[in-house]
Amino acid sequence: MTVLLSDDIKDVPAKPPMKPGTPLAWDDLGLQSMSAMLVESLSRRGSRYYEALCQWPRWHALNERALAVTHHPLLMAESTRQLAAALELLYLQDAGADRLQPSAVSLGVDPRTQPIERGAATHVLVRVTVSDLVRRGGAVAAYRLTAEFFGAGTPFGTCRMMLVHPSCPGPEAASTPPPLSLLRPAPAAVGASAEPDVLIARGAQGRLVIAPCDPGHPVLLPGRPALLPALAVMEAGRQATLLSQGVLPSAVVGIAVRLDAPVPSRGAVVEVAAEDCASRFVVKVGEQTPAAGTVTLLRP
Repeated sequence: MTVLLSDDIKDVPAKPPMKPGTPLAWDDLGLQSMSAMLVESLSRRGSRYYEALCQWPRWHALNERALAVTHHPLLMAESTRQLAAALELLYLQDAGADRLQPSAVSLGVDPRTQPIERGAATHVLVRVTVSDLVRRGGAVAAYRLTAEFFGAGTPFGTCRMMLVHPSCPGPEAASTPPPLSLLRPAPAAVGASAEPDVLIARGAQGRLVIAPCDPGHPVLLPGRPALLPALAVMEAGRQATLLSQGVLPSAVVGIAVRLDAPVPSRGAVVEVAAEDCASRFVVKVGEQTPAAGTVTLLRP
């Protein structure tokens, strides 16, 4: 059975039910600031289908600082997570007191149609499908959300996310000590735009260790959580793959992660194994493997 990590967002109760069509605000989605908000609107198009509008700023914290920007792939995942929060507020109003959280995430992009932004922001249309809805005691306990992303009418990516109720961490997950000495890579080596975005470092015997440079990163680690959110685990896997394989960020066309237990925000080890046009990564805490994933790369 999949057990979801728990982070600081669990301490923020979900907002009271909102009427469909109500304008969304950044604090409605559990965000720390307006600048973190990517979702502009969400409307129903069928019993299980919805349509949303997102705005991706060119100068988003995760994006490169360049004249022409290809958006960081995690903007798809973060948009999907925010869409899930909006969906629960507006349409799944029996989702319970605690906001559901991602336990498995996968995304893929088409580099041929992926938008390149030279102006202020990219306007993205998202078609959303809800499936595998599970109810317990009349309340929504889990569901799967599929988001298809369109730029200027052209599809360029898909993100799938499984959402469940958060679980409490075991003591072993919350108490992993960090290594005593770490060698932090340059941001460019892990596809990060700046030093605060770097999540991994090299520890003893060259092992890659999760050690966020900014433990309160506004996108990856809002609120300085003791446990890693799913999207931060996904980004740690992407960074570890880029560093281990020596490939450019533009080579990444897919990322997937599955969490089976909580991951501490610091000290877990990431192991990467190269395969044909992909890399598998596992996250280890002692003898346990609480998370695993894949990074898909462009064929040479």
